[in-house]
Amino acid sequence: MRGWATALALFAMGTPAMAAPMTYPEFKARVVQPPAPGPILSYGADPLQHVELWKPEGKGPFPVVLMIHGGCWQTAVAKADIMHALAADLMKRGIAVWNIEYRGVDVPGGGYPGSFQDVAAAADMLGREGPKLGLDTRHVVAVGHSAGGHFVMWLAGRHRIAKTSPLYSAHPLPIAGALSQGGLPDIEQARTQAAHACGDDTIDRLVGAPNPQHPDVFADTSPARLKPLGVRQRLMSGALDPVAPPPVGDAYAKAMKAAGDDVATEVAPGAGHFELITPGTPAWEAQLRTIEALLRR
Repeated sequence: MRGWATALALFAMGTPAMAAPMTYPEFKARVVQPPAPGPILSYGADPLQHVELWKPEGKGPFPVVLMIHGGCWQTAVAKADIMHALAADLMKRGIAVWNIEYRGVDVPGGGYPGSFQDVAAAADMLGREGPKLGLDTRHVVAVGHSAGGHFVMWLAGRHRIAKTSPLYSAHPLPIAGALSQGGLPDIEQARTQAAHACGDDTIDRLVGAPNPQHPDVFADTSPARLKPLGVRQRLMSGALDPVAPPPVGDAYAKAMKAAGDDVATEVAPGAGHFELITPGTPAWEAQLRTIEALLRR
C-alpha cells in the first residue's frame, strides 16, 4: 500500500507543461460502476479463487478476452472490480470477458507458487468450460493492467516452463495474443524499477526466496525469461505513467523482438496509469483497436 500511495502522489503532482494524469481517486470517481457481472465461477476453495463471466446477449459463440487486474500483485490494493467498466464496455461490443480474481502476495496462499497457480487454473478453466458457456476459446486474447500485464504475458509463455517447475502444465490454455496495459512484464527488472510504486519487497514476495529446488526464481515467473513466447504481444503505456513509463515497455519489446517474437508498443499521449482502464479515454479507444486486431485470426 505504501508503494501505491507514493505513485498516487506522483500522479497528483503532474508537470507544469501539461495537465496532470488521472489519479486513482479520480479514476474511481469517474468510472460509473456497471451492473453486477454475470455468473461467478469458482476454480478453487478460497473465496478469491473465482472468475467473473461477462457475456453478451445472444447465442454465441462469442470472442473472449481473458482479463487480469493489477494492484501490485496485492489483494489489499485492488481486486477484479477495478476492471468492471472495461469488461462491460467490451461486452456491449459483443466480446465476452473472463475476468480473473486471484490470491495476492499479501493473503494466505498467495505469492509463489500460489498466485501463479491461481491465474493458470482460472485460464485453464476457460479452456474446459468456455465452449459449454458459449465462448469461442480457439482464439483467446489476454488483457492485463499493471501487475495483470505481467500475468497475461506469463500466461502467453507458460508453455515454455520447464517440467521440473511447480508451475508447469502439460496442456496450458493457448493464448493467441496478449495486451499489457501499463504492465511490468519483466519482473526481474521491475524488482528495482517499480519498487517506488509497489514496495521494495513485493517482487520478492511474488517469486519466493531462492532454494535448492528453485534456485533461479525468475526462470518460471518472468515472461522475459521465457522468450520467445511465440505469441503476438502488444504493450500500451501512458506517456506520463510513473508506475510503468514507456521505457519499461520499450525495453521488454526490444528483448522479445530480438528473440523473434511479434511485439509492438504504443504510447498514449497525456495519459498516466489509470486512463488505460477508463472507458471513453483516447488511451482506451486505442486499445480497443488493438484488442479487435488481436481477436482477428
